[in-house]
Amino acid sequence: MRIPSYEDQLLHLAEDLARRMLPAFETPTGIPFGSVNLMHGVDEHESKITSTAGGGTLTLEFGVLSRLTNDPIYEEVTKNAVHGLWARRSKLNLVGAHINVFTGEWTQKDAGIGTSIDSFYEYLLKAYLLFGEEEYLYIFQEAYGATMHYLHNDPWYVEVNMDSAAIVWPLFNSLQAFWPGLQVLAGDIDPAIRTHAAFFSVWKRYGFTPEGFNLATLNVQQGQKSYPLRPELMESTYWLYKATRDPRYLDAGRDMVASLQYGARCPCGYCHISDVEFHKQEDHMESFFLAETVKYLWLLFDLAAGPDNLVENGPYKYIFSTEGHLLPASPQISLVREHCSYLGAYCRSGDSRRKSYTSDTSFGEQKNYTKEYGGRMHTYLPSETSYASAPFSGFIKGVCPGLTHGQKCGISYMNPTYTHDDNSDYKDRDQGEHSVEESHSIVINANQYDGKEQSEDSEYNEDIRESGNSGSKSVKDPAFQSNSAIISFNDDDGNRLTDDSNYNHNDHESGNERSESHFPQR
Repeated sequence: MRIPSYEDQLLHLAEDLARRMLPAFETPTGIPFGSVNLMHGVDEHESKITSTAGGGTLTLEFGVLSRLTNDPIYEEVTKNAVHGLWARRSKLNLVGAHINVFTGEWTQKDAGIGTSIDSFYEYLLKAYLLFGEEEYLYIFQEAYGATMHYLHNDPWYVEVNMDSAAIVWPLFNSLQAFWPGLQVLAGDIDPAIRTHAAFFSVWKRYGFTPEGFNLATLNVQQGQKSYPLRPELMESTYWLYKATRDPRYLDAGRDMVASLQYGARCPCGYCHISDVEFHKQEDHMESFFLAETVKYLWLLFDLAAGPDNLVENGPYKYIFSTEGHLLPASPQISLVREHCSYLGAYCRSGDSRRKSYTSDTSFGEQKNYTKEYGGRMHTYLPSETSYASAPFSGFIKGVCPGLTHGQKCGISYMNPTYTHDDNSDYKDRDQGEHSVEESHSIVINANQYDGKEQSEDSEYNEDIRESGNSGSKSVKDPAFQSNSAIISFNDDDGNRLTDDSNYNHNDHESGNERSESHFPQR
């Protein structure tokens, strides 16, 4: 698929852009700021509050960039951000909607699957599927189990307090509609079918899905009556048809096309619907309409016509980004057998194709080692214990017997900055038969390590409820030479994924809603 005259010009531009974004990750928690100036870095007055989705929404893009450029920094900072969020989850394995990137304190503790959180869940699974790192699968399994236990009110999903699981927001918001598609990728088809049917019933009732639909009154939520041409329901429809080949999803797609043609079509494109009850149009069309909404509808009907297309029969398998872009699982990007040896994991496979080398560089008192795979060198820190290798199965289970999930994935943190007061519930279950010397991932800030050997105690447990996240690596790049510009970790419609002072827990109690001008997205 390579063009002879192409010499990575776009890749160089992408790397330049990503390096200008790196200062956003220079926080004590590793969770990035919401915005960064592309010339000067983060403004001194930038808000310290960001969304959970904003912290986890660059994992695929930055990970792919690292693997195409052989520069690990981009993948490191995004993994650090995921660690920072997951380490601060509640005892129920739930995460809130907004967090202070300096203190790690949750400023909005509403746990849901939609607004301000969605792409955090989405990219956990997709990062595993694309990169083959079981660390992401482990976190996804824990997070998904908690979500299905505390948020799933079959077939709907509600928002609850992340600490108590008390319902605070019985609302279907349109951003939740991506969830059935994610469940298809996870192999959980039955609840996906039921939830999609419930979500689509709202579309059938109004011709579109409003931003908010109150599950208590079964009416459109006041202040959330718009439909800005969102793609999530189309996305899930495509994935469910791909999984089941049930013609009902073609019927659903036809209804969606009809609604768009007769309700949203306007002279120069398709209009934002400001009121789904009266189909009032607004002269505005978001970029994600073409990138996702229309694309998923086209893929749905193209798949029905036959599998002769790039997505189904291309040279690689593809993972869709949260913006609907196709990322190929090529050998350079998706090294599927490095799942337990990449960037500091505990497990060391005996694969004969891998060779071990001793590095001249020391990390504290210990030596670094590297493994060569697919022409790339990966650094890890040694463990004193050797483990039997196991064939790659696509699941955590069965890999590196005798270790806990967390140990298999190398989930450990230096200099914990956040702990729960009561962690006694989690200590006993993690004790394994093997004592393991802690292996720190190089994604953690190396300059904070004091070089002292860690003792073989409960710090090696998988339970990162007891651990915090270190700061991200400090990145100073003098090459910020473009015109001054601000870039935000945005949603599909360009809105910043940071805290909105008009929307917090007090709004739920007072009945105030998010203003119509805000459309939070993955």
